[in-house]
Amino acid sequence: MFPISSIHLIIISIVGYPPNRRSVVSEFPATVKMTVKVKAVATVKETAGGFLGIGGDGVSDFFGKGLRLQLVSAQLHPETGLEKPVIESRMKRTSKKNGEVKYEVEIEVPDDFGEVGAVIVENEHGNERLLIDIVLDGFVNGPVNVVCDSWVHPKSKDSKNRVFFTTKSYLPSETPAGLTKYREEELILLRGNGEGQRERGERIYDYEVYDDLGNLDGNPDLVRPVLGGKDRPYPRRVRTGRPRPESGTYFTLLWIKNMLPLATGNSDFYVPRDEEFSQLKKSAFSSATVSGALRAVVPTAETFLIDWDLGFPHLTAIDSMYDQGLNLRPRTADSPWTDIIPRLIRTVANSADDFLQFVVPESMKRDRFFWLKDEQFGRQTLAGVNPCSIELVKQWPLKSKLDPQIYGSPESAITTKIVEQQIRGFMTFNDAMKQRKLFILDYHDLLLPFVGPVRQLKGTTLYGSRALFFLTPVGTLKPVAIELVRPPSKNDGKPQWKQVFTPGNCSATEEWLWKLAKSHFLAHDSCYHEIVSHWLKTHACMEPYIIATNRQLSAMHPIHRLLLPHFRYTMEINSLARQTLVNADGIIELGFSPLKYSMQLSSADYDQRWRFDYEALPKDLIRRGMAVEDPSAPHGLKLTIEDYPYASDGLILWDGLHQWVADYVNHYYPNPSLIISDAELQSWWTEIRTVGHADKKDEPWWPSLRTPSDLIEIVTTMAWTASAQHAAVNFGQYTYGGYIPNRPSIARTNMPTEDPTEESWKQFIEEPETVLLEMFPSQLQAAVVMTMLSLLSNHAADEEYIGQAMEPCWGNDAAIKAAFERFSGRMKALEGVVDARNGNEKLRNRNGAGVLPYEFLKPVSEPGVTGKGVPYSISI
Repeated sequence: MFPISSIHLIIISIVGYPPNRRSVVSEFPATVKMTVKVKAVATVKETAGGFLGIGGDGVSDFFGKGLRLQLVSAQLHPETGLEKPVIESRMKRTSKKNGEVKYEVEIEVPDDFGEVGAVIVENEHGNERLLIDIVLDGFVNGPVNVVCDSWVHPKSKDSKNRVFFTTKSYLPSETPAGLTKYREEELILLRGNGEGQRERGERIYDYEVYDDLGNLDGNPDLVRPVLGGKDRPYPRRVRTGRPRPESGTYFTLLWIKNMLPLATGNSDFYVPRDEEFSQLKKSAFSSATVSGALRAVVPTAETFLIDWDLGFPHLTAIDSMYDQGLNLRPRTADSPWTDIIPRLIRTVANSADDFLQFVVPESMKRDRFFWLKDEQFGRQTLAGVNPCSIELVKQWPLKSKLDPQIYGSPESAITTKIVEQQIRGFMTFNDAMKQRKLFILDYHDLLLPFVGPVRQLKGTTLYGSRALFFLTPVGTLKPVAIELVRPPSKNDGKPQWKQVFTPGNCSATEEWLWKLAKSHFLAHDSCYHEIVSHWLKTHACMEPYIIATNRQLSAMHPIHRLLLPHFRYTMEINSLARQTLVNADGIIELGFSPLKYSMQLSSADYDQRWRFDYEALPKDLIRRGMAVEDPSAPHGLKLTIEDYPYASDGLILWDGLHQWVADYVNHYYPNPSLIISDAELQSWWTEIRTVGHADKKDEPWWPSLRTPSDLIEIVTTMAWTASAQHAAVNFGQYTYGGYIPNRPSIARTNMPTEDPTEESWKQFIEEPETVLLEMFPSQLQAAVVMTMLSLLSNHAADEEYIGQAMEPCWGNDAAIKAAFERFSGRMKALEGVVDARNGNEKLRNRNGAGVLPYEFLKPVSEPGVTGKGVPYSISI
């Protein structure tokens, strides 16, 4: 006997049936209801393992028991006020093409049935099904589309009905009476009851602190504190319900080497089923991909490099990672890294050996010695992978806000005299301040509290640091000084140490000290970029918005539908990050300066600096002194540095996104009363502030939500963060970090001027290159970090780029469709603007011999590591 199965679909209606489409003739008795014939077509996507041949589903289809369809009226009975009887029918499989299976049926719909508005799906197959959509064709006003794009579990495993609404959006107060119950019940199901451990395939969205980063496998060094709460504020993640250890403070996590088998390709942590990667996306990036890539690298180092701490013997050894590659261990069935990171693998002709050979980054292709140049140091602060930390110097002298009793003298050692010596020939110090020509990257107060703890760890060091720049007459930034600071230590009684380093003008010793100081600072900038600019401010801060949207905004709510493309894959990629990137002994802790304190450092930055309102590009630029309000200027802002590629391109994209959101919001909310009375919307914003970002709930800077303008700013900020902001700090990682000397991820040794011994100073004087190489990441650290950067910089084949594809629900409304087409046009125009700017010889931060054009905010890209492209969402 074969099991009989089917998918049971209930369609709630919202489209009327005109009398001229009746299929029952007029001479029939009056008691016979007249009907209209409607053809229903359901599309189910064939998934890995084959649509047929699993659990007898193919046999069920063969016997016509695959899908059952029911229509339910959206209107209540006008006399009784009760739901109208359903219309039941059975669908049959009719075709399979290009990985999609079609089911069809013709339905007789009574004339007084009402309008079609939603679909309830019941799956009686033996396995889950990815239901793409259902189209009802035959109505005089055109087809009714029900976009599902969701996994539906077998009825035997999940007795709860699934509800999919048509593409017409409704505010809560406008919901048709027949749909109100379904709207409310679906949200209740998505919220869950806050209890129990979540199982793969469930659809429950709830909140939890970061209690799953540590590892209690007997190694106390892998214990990590909970992030989220008074002591260590942090955004919330999705609740998995996985039990904590008896201590109630930490959670057990397997190390990378003990992760899931490569063949599974599945995340080990729960995320709601519809948030998981598609099959195509899984092949591009998954837990298997990351662990597999590392398994390809780590055994290489263990076998051939021998020592985790072994550095590069000379600079040409770094270049050999691109020219010759690293010999991999013999390929086996359980180590198919050539399938996982083919971009990094080459096979020698007539040999069974494989080599891990890194692709030369585009920056190095253009100029092999770019990393040595100070003008590149300045340029990359404006057009590199971390362009959002540079600030105008507004006060002088520079001074720390930390407690001097703990951290020592707060006054910076960068003096007016030092600055004047560096800008001599351009202007005086006072003129530089008045004309807004001095800029700073300042990580001093953030890093200094971590210097002592980090220095207790093997193989790393840390300073509090600042880098000062001067804006030259040609619009480029000239590095002026770097300050490195060590706080006083109670452990060894050492006093505060601080020193300023400047570009050497005539002394070889000063020049080498400058190179070393610059490398230290770049390691700090790399750390800040990866765990704050990238992970915290895009990935982690977006997750509460996704959770709240699914819990509080119905799938038929217009704001849910506006934001949905900006949430694609983010929860899954965040889950994978908690398993392989930001976890105890994960990649960040293996290769970046703070090591085990990396995530605590990101918590400190969230506590001290993060504000939702400042995540909007215009307000961020104003806060950092990089722009001032000017109604006569383009975008209403005048940039402090005209040739600031991130800002100049970003403002065009921001304005286009802002206008699209404004057109959309104003269409559904023509007056403020609709905002205030929208219970779902108000609950959504309250939950984001008080639960999703609970540790910031009492901050006075949270925007209110009372007018359409408020909503426009809030939604635009979220959409910007997910799309352009993430693109700006993510897809250039391999471009600039793929050559370790340009952006070392870690500094392993102290400056030779800090507590020098006769022997250490002699080595520096005689072998300065050796001292620099000892400070750089080890060979293994470099290989692991470079592999990670290559993976993170890669665009998948199924990427969805901003302004490209219109969501079906947007095209359902003529006004929204027109607004999106205008937005799409603006994104296409931005492509041309970027190209024109990159061709402008006056813009020296994006044009010149050996200079990379700035394309990180160019909306569209082909697959691969391209250094351009703005996906809708944080999908990598």
